[in-house]
Amino acid sequence: MENIKIAVEKYRQLIYDAEKFIWQHPETGYKEFVTSRYMEETFRSLGYDLVCAENLTGFYTRIETGRPGPEVLVMAELDSIICPAHPESDPDTGAAHSCGHHAQCAAMVGIAAALKEPGVLDGLSGSIRLCLVPAEELLEIEYRSQLKKEGRIKYMGGKSEFLRRGYFDGVDLAFMVHTAQNTGIVSGQVGCMAKNIIYKGKASHAGGSPWNGINALYAANCGLNAVNAVRETFKEADIIRVHPIITKGGDMVNAIPEEVRLESYVRGSTFDGIVSANRKVNQALIGAALSLGANIDIIDIPGYAPLYNDKNMVQLMKDAADAIIPEHRCEVSSDFESGSTDMGDLSCVMPVIHPYCGGAEGLSHGNDYRIADVEKACVDSAKWQLAMLRLLLQNDAAQAKKIVSEYKPLFKSRKEYLEFMDSLDCSGDRITYGDDGVARVNLT
Repeated sequence: MENIKIAVEKYRQLIYDAEKFIWQHPETGYKEFVTSRYMEETFRSLGYDLVCAENLTGFYTRIETGRPGPEVLVMAELDSIICPAHPESDPDTGAAHSCGHHAQCAAMVGIAAALKEPGVLDGLSGSIRLCLVPAEELLEIEYRSQLKKEGRIKYMGGKSEFLRRGYFDGVDLAFMVHTAQNTGIVSGQVGCMAKNIIYKGKASHAGGSPWNGINALYAANCGLNAVNAVRETFKEADIIRVHPIITKGGDMVNAIPEEVRLESYVRGSTFDGIVSANRKVNQALIGAALSLGANIDIIDIPGYAPLYNDKNMVQLMKDAADAIIPEHRCEVSSDFESGSTDMGDLSCVMPVIHPYCGGAEGLSHGNDYRIADVEKACVDSAKWQLAMLRLLLQNDAAQAKKIVSEYKPLFKSRKEYLEFMDSLDCSGDRITYGDDGVARVNLT
């Protein structure tokens, strides 16, 4: 552990420089061109050979200990959110790192640099894969839908896309450390379904002949109210969250809106809960369109799976924190959070943990978020993650082997998991109006 501390502290300035640069260059998912290039150049300067994602941002590298054993995946996320009100947001895009992913990247720089130092890999078995992954924040759904249409991606989230591409083949277990106000971990986080909703009406002069139009905005408003009306039917245990926004409300004020677009999530703690709630939401949205004679295209896109942190890895994580950053009070909570992460996708097929390291202040995704303590958020995070690697892979990787052997996956294989996610994908007009006056509805 002392070797780890010395190795990380040697590269403190490199870590600080990475945190500052990436903070100043926020980019949203699958657009992290500057950030990915900066991290690639940093890794190459440290002597790493990289496997870069084809036609995408992100990359990975493998480190062999020279002894056989499991492979551990360690990740950091490249993307930012959109928060135009943040005082340090990009003035052109509104992007801001008000979730702390830039601090993850800076900590990863420290990990990569320290692993090159003499003695850090001594006594370890197996291999380590360091990965910079894009697009954790599930936003700009229309943009990502276009990437999907072009064949550049199949999945909205970077981790599930990397899983599909085989970039995680051979990995046995994984972890990553997020930045937050406090150090610790919860038992898990909800998954989500992403939704792109298009209400289709008929344009007409809003003053001269509104009776000739079908108002897509009114249909959308009715749909939002109908969704609110079914909220009380959601079970508390399922932790359902539905939070739509209108991304297009019409084209001009003197025309009946012909097309209105919404984006939303349906979040929940289980796949069954998500699917059930999503059906109710669709029924409410479709019913509103039907009531005004409009149509509606609901594009349901598999988002992220619920995250379940592996209990054995949670204990190992706390042991590592107590050993190397005892000044942090590492809290282990049984709470299940209502935010989502694509780390949940990996938890369906391998043991994972997704803890938090302190150092941030302000509201996550808010306009006052910042890293108040770079030492804690980045330097200490790097030490902590290296300590986890040591506990996992020392003594012939005994702890890693135990965790892998006791893990019970939700799906039998990665292929089976991705096929299930594909089954949730659905799009198309949901109402067929017949000449006989009968309307047929598709709720699935």
